[in-house]
Amino acid sequence: MTFGGDKKFGESITTKLEKQLVQATVHLIPRWCETYHLTLLTLVWSLGVVGFGKLAQSSLSYLWGVNAMVLFQYLTDLYDGAVGRHRNTGLIKWGFFMDHFLDFVFLCSLCFCGYLITPPELSHWILILTIVLSGYLIVSFLSFSCTNKFEIYHFNFGPTEFRAVVILINTLIIFTGTHHFKYSLPLAVALLAVGLLIYVWRTSKTLWQLDMETKLQAV
Repeated sequence: MTFGGDKKFGESITTKLEKQLVQATVHLIPRWCETYHLTLLTLVWSLGVVGFGKLAQSSLSYLWGVNAMVLFQYLTDLYDGAVGRHRNTGLIKWGFFMDHFLDFVFLCSLCFCGYLITPPELSHWILILTIVLSGYLIVSFLSFSCTNKFEIYHFNFGPTEFRAVVILINTLIIFTGTHHFKYSLPLAVALLAVGLLIYVWRTSKTLWQLDMETKLQAV
C-alpha cells in the first residue's frame, strides 16, 4: 500500500487560501533552508513558548512572545512539507514522523505555558486539557493506521484555526488577567471533551462500516 501520510484529507476554513499562498511563494524560500530545517525549528519555538511562559508569571505581557512563537511555528509548519515537495527532497516518511511528533511537543509546550500562568488551585484543569487535546492527535493517528488517510481537520477546524484561537486567548489574558480561569478553563475543557467524544464516535462508525464492507467482500 502506498504511504498516504503526505496527503491530508478534508479541509478547514483556511485550507484553500493557504495552498494558494504556499504555491505562489514556496520558491522564495532560500536554497540553504531545507525542509528538515523548517521542521526542526519547532523545537526552538517550543523552547521559546516555555521561556516566555515562565516570564509571563511575572508579567502577562510576555504572552506576546508566546504569540510570536505560535506565529513562527505556523509559518515553518506551513512551508516545511511544501519545500520538500518543491525540491523533491524525498523525506516523506521522516517528515511525517518528525513533523507530527514535534507538533505534539509544541502542543505540550503551550499547555505547560498555560500551567505556568494558571492559579495553582486550577492547575489540574491544565492536566485534563493536555489529555483531551492529545486525544485528538491519538485518534487521528489511530485512524490513519487503519485507513491510510490522514485527517487533521475536525468540524472544519484545523491546526491553523487552533493557533489563531491560542493567539486570541493569549491576547485576552494579557488584557483581562487570569481571574476568569475558574469559569473559562472548565468550560473550555468540557467543550473540547465533547468534541473529542463526537470525533471518536464518528471515526468508530466509519471503521465499523469499513470492516463490514470487507466482511461482505470476503463472503
